[in-house]
Amino acid sequence: MESRRLFLSRSEDRVASLTGLRAVAALLIVGTHAAYGTGQLSNSYLGTLYARLEVGVPIFFVLSGFLLFRPWVRATADGAPTPSLRRYVSRRIRRIVPPYFVVVLIAYALYHFRDAGPNPGHTWKGLLEHLTLTQIYEPVYFYVMHQGLTQTWSLAVEFAFYAVLPLLAGLLLRVLCKGAWRPRPILAGLGCLAAITPAWLSLQYGTDWLPTSAGMWLPAHLLYFVGGMALAVLQVIGARVSLLIAGAVAVLGYLIVSTPIAGDVIAGETSLWQTLVKVALYAAIACAAVSALVLRESHGFERLLNASPVVWLGEISYEVFLLHVITMEIVMASVLNWPVFTGSWAVVVVLTVAMTVPSAWLLHRWTRAAWATSGPPANTPQSIARVAAVP
Repeated sequence: MESRRLFLSRSEDRVASLTGLRAVAALLIVGTHAAYGTGQLSNSYLGTLYARLEVGVPIFFVLSGFLLFRPWVRATADGAPTPSLRRYVSRRIRRIVPPYFVVVLIAYALYHFRDAGPNPGHTWKGLLEHLTLTQIYEPVYFYVMHQGLTQTWSLAVEFAFYAVLPLLAGLLLRVLCKGAWRPRPILAGLGCLAAITPAWLSLQYGTDWLPTSAGMWLPAHLLYFVGGMALAVLQVIGARVSLLIAGAVAVLGYLIVSTPIAGDVIAGETSLWQTLVKVALYAAIACAAVSALVLRESHGFERLLNASPVVWLGEISYEVFLLHVITMEIVMASVLNWPVFTGSWAVVVVLTVAMTVPSAWLLHRWTRAAWATSGPPANTPQSIARVAAVP
């Protein structure tokens, strides 16, 4: 019984640290958007460092792949029944949709009264597309995105992953492995899935078969989710990684991806090879960050992310993600009266976070009743994971 309690405590700590990592990822996204708004993005090394803070998005993707695939992996390894598809779908919808719908409606109402200029994304059609998370499937998405919801392309990608994950889990665990626990074939199958991303990008760059927006679709980002899924398998088989190696991969990867090898920031035009390098380095950084928490015993980095304020911020990071673009625009235009592409990056980050966090907490509290009424009791690893797995 004592060992069982220690296992549960360790599992809770590990999931709590992943929730803390979500807070870091959300702040990275706020940081790169503030750099864009204040004109800090450039082809200089510092400007590219600001731009590559967008690696927060791949970190979210890897976390989702790990946390959402892990129940299927554990069930197969233990010979237990597979997770309930009905419960899986219900939890995903109830966690994601209520806050998202609220923010979309707020954005459309708010920008109805703000001077945003003509924008197809601000129309009734745009509203319908955003509510259904189909906005990224417009042929030229960049010209029809809503000004206050530009970041939600990644949520549309997440939702697409949610839709296909049960199918992928079935193919890997039931079809490929016949329901038996065979980690090597599973990892080989994941390797094949990972190859979809470079193949998709090659198709987009090398042909005119796909629209411009295809770079925003799930196949272009599947590598990140698959990386998280692979970490779930590696954790179950007891694989371990050195914190020094994981940290070195993350830091060096970030420094390298901020060089011209991953393409220009300002021009917006990159070659296929530059894009592939950037995607590979982002995957390495994100997987290294997550593996440092799930493939080794407790350490200082994990304890830092386990700190109550960090975990608390991680629990509302989804709402921070949803609200920060609207808040940042208000901070710059109405609070500071700074024209776009001017001002201090640090000031915008601090004010945006200071104004976003309280509203994100209120949104979280207000909408959580729609998704927290069922499932495991509070304070179990499963209930904590339900929070941590949110994109």
